[in-house]
Amino acid sequence: MQIVFLLEQILNGLLVGGYYLLIALGLSLIFSLGGIVNLAHGAFYAIGAYLAVEITKHLGFTGAVFISPIVVALIGILFERFLLRRFYSADPILGLLLTFGLSMVAEQLIRIVWGASPLPASIPPAFKGQIMVGDFMYSKYRLLMLATVLAALTLIWLLLNKTSFGRVVRAGVQKPDMVAVLGIKLQPYMTAIVMLGVGLAALAGVLFAPISGVHPAMGAEIMTAAFVVVVIGGLGSFWGVVAAAVLVGVVRGITIQFYAPAGEASMYLLMLLVLIFRPRGLLGERIERFE
Repeated sequence: MQIVFLLEQILNGLLVGGYYLLIALGLSLIFSLGGIVNLAHGAFYAIGAYLAVEITKHLGFTGAVFISPIVVALIGILFERFLLRRFYSADPILGLLLTFGLSMVAEQLIRIVWGASPLPASIPPAFKGQIMVGDFMYSKYRLLMLATVLAALTLIWLLLNKTSFGRVVRAGVQKPDMVAVLGIKLQPYMTAIVMLGVGLAALAGVLFAPISGVHPAMGAEIMTAAFVVVVIGGLGSFWGVVAAAVLVGVVRGITIQFYAPAGEASMYLLMLLVLIFRPRGLLGERIERFE
């Protein structure tokens, strides 16, 4: 029974890691290509969750899974076009202040539109209940979330590694001057990356709303963990962020099993150790314009 319980905690850790991954991956991509620390990223996660609650009332959970990320991605176009674009070449602290202020504005707008009280978000009826494998029992909905995160991760990897779009993005992260010499404008690619990043955050909001709850401060709460994952994984590294998210989730899950009060602190200790022995992160790459 102890082994079964440990396996459950590992799966829960992978689930938490997937939760962090959907948010941290978009955050890392925007930072790597645009050089802006998007402190408003959590706001898009929260908006995705709130939109999912409203869409579910009319089109069901399946409709929310597809429509909410698309709507948030379209909002991301406006965000990039009218705000972020002005700060790509500016002092990084200005972009930091802009996105921090925007996150505060977004949280207050959520309070105005939906109120300060948490909103109910329930698990879809089709995915309620447990799956039994011998002595092991696990939630159907949690398995659905794991499968969705894995599918999203696979599609993003294919986009970045098997398409011309991905080749330009990777080149823009490493050698932006060379991309400019070749006559390729990175601006449209940056818009697409922002759409992808905030859309992933919204997807996380949709999937995890029934587990974590829907409330105005949810975006601010997740940002710290997302930054921890990005720092541990390393700037500019797709698989670094993936490895860091899984590592943070599993370490947190196992720590909770043996000493629950230290569960949250475990990821900060892990980040400290990585910064001491490998400041660039687990798989961090050299980013020319940041060094």
